[in-house]
Amino acid sequence: MLKVGLTGGIGSGKSLIAEMFKLLGVPVIHADVTAKYLMEHDEALKAAISKLFGEEVYENGRLNRPFLASLVFKNKQRLEALNALVHPATVAYGKKWFAAQKFPYSIKEAAIFFESGTYVEMDKMIGVYAPADLRLKRAMERDAVSEEEIRKRMQHQMNEEEKMSRCDYVIQNDGTKSIIEQVLELNKVLIEISNCK
Repeated sequence: MLKVGLTGGIGSGKSLIAEMFKLLGVPVIHADVTAKYLMEHDEALKAAISKLFGEEVYENGRLNRPFLASLVFKNKQRLEALNALVHPATVAYGKKWFAAQKFPYSIKEAAIFFESGTYVEMDKMIGVYAPADLRLKRAMERDAVSEEEIRKRMQHQMNEEEKMSRCDYVIQNDGTKSIIEQVLELNKVLIEISNCK
């Protein structure tokens, strides 16, 4: 079974592309969704986060996301410390998930494959590309936050051009090509590769 990473900057449309693959029957796991789940359900991880950021980071057992975001997105060291706790738990969960899949290939969607070094665990990498101004607009609309807030988040991600240059395949999500056609073509390619593996 082929392990495929799906990545792109904030607002690139990774989740939309992932949903299209799901419609084709491809198993997809989302690193962000997994991380959020583990941050509220993995007791050891919750304890470590509370120890690092204080008890107020959880309210009635639920993660206080706005409070945590206000701490980490203004402070690189705090963000790195949080990632050092959450990433290993998410990666371990992802490994178990991949091992349970039966489709010719499965996809893990994550924004920071290259930044975290976890791309090495994937057989192939797909990048989703959109220019920065379009990504900024999409993310502001989706998250209902300011341009300044999105730009802060973008600063913590690798340069988009560099990220795409490291991918085996790139889906253009800038309105110039049909994303459905690109996904269908890539699905064929990945099934062929998995059959040869």
